[in-house]
Amino acid sequence: MKARMKDGSTGDIKAVWFENGKVRMIDQRKLPLDLVIVEFDDYRDVAEAIKNMTTRGAPCIGASAAYAMCLAGLGGKDLDEAAAFIKAARPTAYDLFYATDWMYSRLKNGDDPVKAADEYADMTVAKCRAIGEYGGALIKDGMRLMTHCNAGALATVDVGTALAPMRNAHDAGRKFFVYASETRPRLQGMQLTAWELNQEGIDHAIIPDGASAYYMSQGVDMIIVGADRIAANGDFANKIGTFDKAICAKRFGIPFYVAAPVSTFDFSTETGKDIVIEQRSETEVTEVNGMRIAPIGSKALNPAFDVTPAELVTGFITEKGIFKPSEISEMRE
Repeated sequence: MKARMKDGSTGDIKAVWFENGKVRMIDQRKLPLDLVIVEFDDYRDVAEAIKNMTTRGAPCIGASAAYAMCLAGLGGKDLDEAAAFIKAARPTAYDLFYATDWMYSRLKNGDDPVKAADEYADMTVAKCRAIGEYGGALIKDGMRLMTHCNAGALATVDVGTALAPMRNAHDAGRKFFVYASETRPRLQGMQLTAWELNQEGIDHAIIPDGASAYYMSQGVDMIIVGADRIAANGDFANKIGTFDKAICAKRFGIPFYVAAPVSTFDFSTETGKDIVIEQRSETEVTEVNGMRIAPIGSKALNPAFDVTPAELVTGFITEKGIFKPSEISEMRE
């Protein structure tokens, strides 16, 4: 991804990588005001970074888990214990489990930990480029697009899932506009997606979550979102508020696409009813910068994700092509 550094220069950077014996990653909690790189040499600290959302987004969580397993392998740690610890970081994102098991198998096979983890991260980026190529063909000049949360390079090591088609179309010279919803309570849309679109020079505006239906009624041509876990029937979990958008898109006849690599499809989960939804701290809702803004005595509920039924999905944009919900069985690896 393109990023403006502290000295004013612009360079390419990934969301997570391995360098000089340590896992390095962008601290996404500091964006958009500060670009801060943190580093870890203990797999437990990487798992904590996944849990506290220093790094986030399903594919990037997967790559971070791969590097956490890499550290466990380099340190001669018990791989079963490490894998269990890493998997406990966040319950909903399937890539976390997929990557941990992938690395576990490679390490048990005697493969070099760094090479294996780098291979996983590189595969993630390659899949995102393919997603961009397939999805980019859907975006025409003059379109008005909408997305939710952040499914760009920050969420995927590089390139993105939902933002990959936009990057592809932008690089091809097409002009379009993106509505990026703020995504409460952690504001990933405002702080991360808008930051990425700004870095790329893609025309956009941040809108309140509650304004999505209004702008759809005024004319939106396509909605593209990411996913954290997709069930075998096409139901999928994504950041809270995605279900709302899908319902409104159905009402206004707007194509609703989900961009995700095949590793996000959990074919062992039959329907969305079986997806575990992470419940996060109520302070994310009731506090701002450590100061309580809700009435004393009022509780808050804070589900991190919701589940959108497959019937509301126009198609899944993957590295293997675009599939209708009825066709996703063709993607089994």
